[in-house]
Amino acid sequence: MSASESLPLAAPEDRDWSPPLPPADGITHRRIATPGLRTHLAECGQGEPVLLLHGFPEHWWQWRVVATGLAAAGYRALAPDLRGAGWTEADSPALDRTSRLRDVLALLDALGLESVRLVSHDMGALTAMQLSYGHPERVLSAVQLSVPPAFFAFSPRIVPGFRHLPQFLLHRRGTSLRGIFSPTYVARGMTEEVKDHHLAPQRRAEVEAAVRTLTWRQILPEALRMSAGHYRRRRLAVPTLVRGPADPGSGPLRRSQRCSARRTISSIQSGAKGEVQFGGVG
Repeated sequence: MSASESLPLAAPEDRDWSPPLPPADGITHRRIATPGLRTHLAECGQGEPVLLLHGFPEHWWQWRVVATGLAAAGYRALAPDLRGAGWTEADSPALDRTSRLRDVLALLDALGLESVRLVSHDMGALTAMQLSYGHPERVLSAVQLSVPPAFFAFSPRIVPGFRHLPQFLLHRRGTSLRGIFSPTYVARGMTEEVKDHHLAPQRRAEVEAAVRTLTWRQILPEALRMSAGHYRRRRLAVPTLVRGPADPGSGPLRRSQRCSARRTISSIQSGAKGEVQFGGVG
């Protein structure tokens, strides 16, 4: 199979997805082959493409409601499992700070997409930042959720926001990540069944082994670059909305959020029932 060839579109029941994919009505699944990687891609809808990059330790399923909402609004939602997550398969466990960026670029090329709308959450926002700054011609607009902007000014007051990192840095195989879905980290409670669906891929050895690797090789190096002001010295050309962990107008991100507003022409609102609605995009 060539680097740009994808496997035929297949429903979960038609392929041997192991462990089984969580339920999500209206979403189809396939794998896209690129050099060294077979990316599991969840898709929904037709129209202008919106690329959804998941957080950690999550995967495509976190976007199930957003994806169907986008499809209903006339968009094509694309939710890949990034390297080291979900049902994506890599030839090698090795990765570095920009491995996922290269994967996303290869995926867009394989899909024949010159540019996309971009929505990211948590760790997925690191790859989204790299894409927006390094390849702005591929991104029409961007929304980043639950993160500070890449050009934030470091303050000791944000350190508590990273209190979960030690468990990832020191992660041992077989150790549960269930605590990351506790009320300390999530805006609203989750049922045990929902947590099971988020954590299902941790049964895959490749995903379990990637916990420490991603933390040491991507999260830490990129966090250090941001703290050192790397992105403050660069121009962000992509219209971007950053919805950070602090309430707008208060907390240590106040200055960065004012900077972000000057770069933003998109808007995002939290709708009823947890839906995400887009307005004024582009």
